[in-house]
Amino acid sequence: MKTIVLNAPYELRFTETKAPADITDPNQALVKVQAVGICGTDLHAYKGEQSFMSYPRILGHELGVEVVAVGENAKHFGITVGDRCAVIPYLHCGKCIACRRGKTNCCTQMQVLGVHVDGGMREWLTVPLSALREANDLPYEYLAQVEMLAIGAHAVRRAHPLAGENALVIGAGPIGLGVVSFLQETGARVLIQEINSHRLDFCRRHEIAEVIDGNDEVPAQLQSLLDGDMPTMVFDATGSAVSMMNAINYVSHGGSLVYVGHIKGELTFSDPELHKRELALYRSRNATQDDFTQVLVAIEQNRVRPDTWITHRASFDNLVDEFPSWLDMQSGIIKAILQVEQDGTGVTVNAD
Repeated sequence: MKTIVLNAPYELRFTETKAPADITDPNQALVKVQAVGICGTDLHAYKGEQSFMSYPRILGHELGVEVVAVGENAKHFGITVGDRCAVIPYLHCGKCIACRRGKTNCCTQMQVLGVHVDGGMREWLTVPLSALREANDLPYEYLAQVEMLAIGAHAVRRAHPLAGENALVIGAGPIGLGVVSFLQETGARVLIQEINSHRLDFCRRHEIAEVIDGNDEVPAQLQSLLDGDMPTMVFDATGSAVSMMNAINYVSHGGSLVYVGHIKGELTFSDPELHKRELALYRSRNATQDDFTQVLVAIEQNRVRPDTWITHRASFDNLVDEFPSWLDMQSGIIKAILQVEQDGTGVTVNAD
């Protein structure tokens, strides 16, 4: 079967690998991968900057799939052959202290598809039936973005924002946009900060939220919009050490800071700045089954439209050539999708 493997940093290769065997495990399913979302994790892995990555690795954890075979327990999971599904790519143990407390997103033995174990940049994949979420009315490209959106939904749920609260999201990439979407559902007032000119223009053009230009004096812009105050809640979705360490300066006294991304390295802070604010610091990792359910309902009810964010598409035949260009933020990339079955038109860049 067609497969794309990251052999080592900057060594992405198209190859053929053996297709999965027939399903013998009653709790497994064989799926045909129809669409794969490309996210910051994949880009960081390509550069050797992903904290949990080992090589070689088949990337791909944002998946829209078609079920082609199921184990005998499929009826217990509500999954049948032919279903369109999103995939929860976090393979958890179910036994550790985190899992026992319902925090399967941070299992002590976590195995994430495309990170710890091989993922979905291939034609077929075997996954647990419990990892599938049926959504037959949604396009595969939408399903390939559910995991990304679930990360944003989980980060918002971690922070417990209140209606009318002033919230700043730093980073207008796909994760940041997902955070914005679910913050707005809480009734919070949302501002989004970005330094890339293309993403700033994207946010303004689509009226994503109130826009803060990170290239200018950020505190002054915030205070101007918020009647002299700073945001009571700040979400950093950049995966940048500089941004993450600087984000503390944008949080109001008594406020909260939520790190949605992570870096391969250390963060350092001024303790007096933390102390004087009595700052609440949250880390947000992955998402839970409840977050996936919330996202699917939001998409089905047309409250979230992930197609708006797709700017680049590629097929198996041209992904290896196109992938390096997506590292360049001047390319205008917001969200890229690997289309496993495509009409041969190659990469498409949306005007919007």
